Amino acid sequence: MPIRVGRNGKGKIARGVITLPTLPGMGGIDVANGVVGAVLGMLCAVLFQQPLQDGWFRLRTRSTRAVRGLRQREESSPAWRTFSMGPLHTSALIVEGDGESPMPAEAVHVRVLDAEIELPSDMDGWRAEIEGESERLRAEGRTPLWNGPRYAVESLDVSRTALEEQPVVHLRLRPTDYYTFLAAQQLDRRLADGTTPRSRYLTPDDPLRAPAFLQCSFAVNVAVVTADDLLVVSQRSDRVRMAPGVWNSSVNEGMSRHIDSSGRNAPDVHAVARRGMREELSLEPHEYALELLAFVLDVDKRHWSAHFFARLKDLTREGLQARMSRGVADRWEHQTIDYVPFRPAAVVTYMLRADRIHRWAPLAPALFHLALVHVYGRTPVERAEAQAVRRM
Repeated sequence: MPIRVGRNGKGKIARGVITLPTLPGMGGIDVANGVVGAVLGMLCAVLFQQPLQDGWFRLRTRSTRAVRGLRQREESSPAWRTFSMGPLHTSALIVEGDGESPMPAEAVHVRVLDAEIELPSDMDGWRAEIEGESERLRAEGRTPLWNGPRYAVESLDVSRTALEEQPVVHLRLRPTDYYTFLAAQQLDRRLADGTTPRSRYLTPDDPLRAPAFLQCSFAVNVAVVTADDLLVVSQRSDRVRMAPGVWNSSVNEGMSRHIDSSGRNAPDVHAVARRGMREELSLEPHEYALELLAFVLDVDKRHWSAHFFARLKDLTREGLQARMSRGVADRWEHQTIDYVPFRPAAVVTYMLRADRIHRWAPLAPALFHLALVHVYGRTPVERAEAQAVRRM
């Protein structure tokens, strides 16, 4: 018979009262035991099912984390990484400097070695080709390649002061010229044995190690901000031989052995930056504040750079445009100048624009990032970068 639940006198179910059928002999006791067992089983299931599920979930989570942790410990990556921002990847390696702490002029020591750069015998013919090309251009009445005296980077080392642990940069240079630089830029050209200068002389695991004849370029790059907080961004002219048409820093100036070394004195990187400001934007030293932020290497082309930040004291965009309209020494180097609001979100969005992201000179994005960090701090800049990348 089915179990009947007793009711009280008002017709309602009486709590805790279960009426069991009466069977002859011991049968009623067996049925009662079965019912009690079923009830107890249901109670145990209710009481212990969730803790068991929680325990299994915790065990599975710990196991997953342990496996992931093991996988992470087994992975490795190079200590040196080039600058990137979301989908924007460059070959710029920030060797020293983070933007927040500028380096004073006295912290940079430059020494010029006597021995001039010589190309390996199987690359010397490449230089002869460039010299021959220049002679042909001259004979045709066209503009020849100007073989200006330059510097090659023998080494750049960084030490620290004893107490404050501030960086001290030691830059060692050797004499070279522009023809040698152009010959050494052919890093992927085949040599007689089938190798290339890149495969023969460069070590991917150590990007700072390279022979001086492959590093015949040292320049300064300056991020210039006007008095009304606009970042100056230049586009290289289509007429220049190296990297025509790309978007670049406000000022880009190569170190000249003839101009930047007075007598036997070594060049001063701050003086090179001031010369660039004068020749490319017609600005004089008293019109801006100049700070050295970093030393950066383009690991693909082996170009070294000192990255600077300059803020104009009084000249606004209109004032700078008016100044440049009255004459610029190196007018041919730039074909377009953009003025971008110097705020993290605006600058980052500009750098990631579809018509810019693949047309940057390799060293420029790192320069603008360091300039933002210098003015606004690392956290707000990285937050703006992350937000801009998510919106793409």
